[in-house]
Amino acid sequence: MSKENKSIQDNIVALSELVAWFDSEDFSLEVAIDKFKEAEALAEKIESDLTALKNDIQVVKQKFDSEV
Repeated sequence: MSKENKSIQDNIVALSELVAWFDSEDFSLEVAIDKFKEAEALAEKIESDLTALKNDIQVVKQKFDSEV
């Protein structure tokens, strides 16, 4: 699965791993800015995907409500 086609759950796991890195013994100030940018991009992708999912759910709900 390519990076762009990861599920929301996969992205949440990846973000959790990045956040955990900041508390780990592997933390390095030299690497921190890149990790932060990566985490920020993942968080934005998750937010975007969740918004799209919410919109899809609302469309299905409206369709269901109009059929009932």
